[in-house]
Amino acid sequence: MIRPRVIPILLLQDGGLVKGEKFKKHEYVGDPINAVKIFNDSYADEISLLDIDCTANNREPNYALIKEVASEAFMPMSYGGGLNKIEQVRKILHSGVEKVIFNTSAFQNRDLITQTAREFGSSSTVVSIDVKGSLFGGKKVFVANGKKATGQDPVSFARKMEALGAGEVILTAIDKEGTMSGYDTDLIRQVAAAVNIPVIANGGAGKLSHFKEAFQAGAAAAAAGSMFVFVGSIKGVLINYPTEEQLNSI
Repeated sequence: MIRPRVIPILLLQDGGLVKGEKFKKHEYVGDPINAVKIFNDSYADEISLLDIDCTANNREPNYALIKEVASEAFMPMSYGGGLNKIEQVRKILHSGVEKVIFNTSAFQNRDLITQTAREFGSSSTVVSIDVKGSLFGGKKVFVANGKKATGQDPVSFARKMEALGAGEVILTAIDKEGTMSGYDTDLIRQVAAAVNIPVIANGGAGKLSHFKEAFQAGAAAAAAGSMFVFVGSIKGVLINYPTEEQLNSI
């Protein structure tokens, strides 16, 4: 049996890798090219590169850097950040990236999801759904790096994205992101049960058992950031990835 995927998510800011907590307080943790080389040597299943500056600053993706990272990556790579036109999608996918990830544009420009799926296939079309608790109770979808409330329920939003052509969903619990305290398994369970496309759990992984909990809740794959860039209680920076033996033991 093929084991579920385990995916490092790398955050880009000003061309460097950063990591924060609950989408805030980002600090520099290294060079993306060096990180990709380490994940190559560790035989990572896949990597996701998210530029958190593009939408905030209304700028184009850094195509040169994306192409350079993709040329170094021996594993499948997905990219998200600042994508709001099909021309940008074409440029990214023609640079060696296998999948594109939509977040803010999935809410503001839903035709782009369908356009991408029609031209490149649902397997290349990923929607990142960021979720956090609402002041009025319940959990809602946020966009623009977690700064803009949409009022959307994550379950119904995931269903809409699937209907538009998304072939995969990255489901991030903002309140858990960077805490290394475990995934929001209730959220995973609700969304995974509502759609027929793979749900990638993200936000909160800190140890191998957390992956198992996500898979048991219905996640088809598990993603993490802090777990793959920090080690120890003081969070020393060290790019790392579990061994195949460790992953097979989950």
